[in-house]
Amino acid sequence: MIALLQRVLEASVTVDEHVIGAIGPGLLAFVGFEREDRSEDTKRLVNRMLGYRLFNDSRGLMNRSLIDTGAGLLLVPQFTLAADTDTGLRPSFSHAAAAPEGRVLFDETAAYARSRHAGTVEIGRFGAHMRVHLINDGPATFWLRTAKALVSPG
Repeated sequence: MIALLQRVLEASVTVDEHVIGAIGPGLLAFVGFEREDRSEDTKRLVNRMLGYRLFNDSRGLMNRSLIDTGAGLLLVPQFTLAADTDTGLRPSFSHAAAAPEGRVLFDETAAYARSRHAGTVEIGRFGAHMRVHLINDGPATFWLRTAKALVSPG
């Protein structure tokens, strides 16, 4: 699983000219799923997103997490994060989860995030053409990956 996290002052997602999710200060997370991702991996991804310290403390250091701040979380499914861009001039999506599996994983990610975070959790729409508006704070952008191959034993 891949998440591209952006610390934002505000963010929203629009489908068919209707805002379907919006947050004030918080975290915009574009989330992509790969073929080997499983349901149990969603909890690890969400826990990392919620606990990742990317908000400033009183000294201006990134020592506070989304849980610490109670800020909003906007989850946006983005299948293109799983693109293979290592060769050629056109991305390959052979590593991306198939749409039915990706939808299940996204729904599980959103449900778990809502169960774990006391702040606002909004979502984009899986498979829809979305317009995402954001005001990046920093800018501060981070890439998280929870692939099994990257997880150290222990």
